[in-house]
Amino acid sequence: MFIKRSYDPEILDNFSIQDKIVDNALKELKLINSLLGGNGISREGIKLLNIDSEKVTILDVGSGASDILLSLQKKDSNLDIFSIDINKRACKYLKGNAPDIKVTCGNVLYLPFNKSFDIVHSSLFFHHFNEDEIKRIIISLLGLSVKGIIINDLRRSILAWVGIKILTSLFSKSKAVKNDGPLSVRRGFIKKDWIDILDNIDPGKYKIKRRWAFRWLIVIYK
Repeated sequence: MFIKRSYDPEILDNFSIQDKIVDNALKELKLINSLLGGNGISREGIKLLNIDSEKVTILDVGSGASDILLSLQKKDSNLDIFSIDINKRACKYLKGNAPDIKVTCGNVLYLPFNKSFDIVHSSLFFHHFNEDEIKRIIISLLGLSVKGIIINDLRRSILAWVGIKILTSLFSKSKAVKNDGPLSVRRGFIKKDWIDILDNIDPGKYKIKRRWAFRWLIVIYK
């Protein structure tokens, strides 16, 4: 089951869902990121880019609630967050909970920006796409990034699948999270997946780091 990636759609890939199913899933994902290391992984990525600036602009693609960057912003107020998500309900949720963030509701495959950002960040985003789409997206994001790209995503592993299956079964109240959590792991990546993707587009210097819990930190330098 884990030799090859799954491409089965997740519940939250259905953008016609525009109710509290989305809200509840975003709340639980915030807790998951906080408890299972997601926040720290992105923090490390920002440090690795070594940006010396009074104000750092960062674009959060497939942002959802942008909970990771909001958490980091509380400790590092020089982060100026811009967010883009295709789901209108997620954009509404983010605007309601973080009115200071600049939110764009749009498709990352057709980026609606005519400006650059110091950093482009994504968390639990790329596993929603196939390899050709991932290559296309990264190439586009490289054009928007001044210093580099941070990718925080899932590591495909039977242990990760068993762990998230148990955790969501016991503690999740969200039907979407119970379904999408284990499926997301099956849609996640092994190291060779990332090496093949990045070497194919040849973005220059990059680092791939295995991080707890069952995540990858990929930093692409400009």
